Amino acid sequence: MVRADTRALGDSAENLAFEFLKQRGLIPLRRNFRCRLGEIDLIMRDQDCLVVIEVRYRNMRSLVDAGQTIDYRKQAKLIRTAALFLAWNESFAAMPMRFDVVGIDANADGEQSINWIRDAFRPGDARL
Repeated sequence: MVRADTRALGDSAENLAFEFLKQRGLIPLRRNFRCRLGEIDLIMRDQDCLVVIEVRYRNMRSLVDAGQTIDYRKQAKLIRTAALFLAWNESFAAMPMRFDVVGIDANADGEQSINWIRDAFRPGDARL
């Protein structure tokens, strides 16, 4: 079971990423798409491109940046979930797609930095 404060931190990070990306011109399509295969935090459009976005938050005690925490298993899960999203939403199927990661790292003072990694990985990168 996820602790309430952990969920609240995750929701806060996701909201921060959502606003950050909207300010940079991305158009929201879906938040928290869930299915039997997994979850996609954000699905947005960047001009003519469909963007699947994973949001990661790390506090100052973490040894690695938030954006570096997407291993091949998570990549594969996101890719399969995105494929199911497209199957259920055929109007987006013809659009090019990319997978982005938004990493949010907090320092000792509680200040947060956002690292937006565009095209963080591609379907051929993950071992499916």
